[in-house]
Amino acid sequence: MPDTPTASCDITLTVNGREIRRPVPARRLLVDFLREDLALTGTHAGCEHGICGACTVLIDGEPARSCITLAVQADGCEITTVEGLTPETGLSPMQQAFKECHGLQCGFCTPGLLTTLAAAAPEDHPTDADIRELLGGNICRCTGYQHIVDSVNKAWGRS
Repeated sequence: MPDTPTASCDITLTVNGREIRRPVPARRLLVDFLREDLALTGTHAGCEHGICGACTVLIDGEPARSCITLAVQADGCEITTVEGLTPETGLSPMQQAFKECHGLQCGFCTPGLLTTLAAAAPEDHPTDADIRELLGGNICRCTGYQHIVDSVNKAWGRS
């Protein structure tokens, strides 16, 4: 059977404040587009089924699994990766809290956690149980979550 060319689509999206225009294969996953085409390797491909949360990015301000989102679905959208959460100098308050409270160990899940938290509203004064519920879609196999909850509380000025 002869090889058939993969359909390609032109997309335009904003990634971490930068407009990107380029053709992508119609079936290219957003996680692969970010990592391989744009060299934004902070977004991790974990389970590749949308379950672990390591690939979480913000699409128009809402957390989304980039491993089950096609790049063409993001056409016209604003994408924020973990790299887009980091100030040019130093760390964000949440990143600093994760560092100080040992909210990360191997670090594989951390970009997805930070991105999920970036969409949260700390002014709602969530309890520890609320924080655990918020992060329920992000699997961490190292920390046992208490240090992550402590990190969130510190970043949100509650510890």
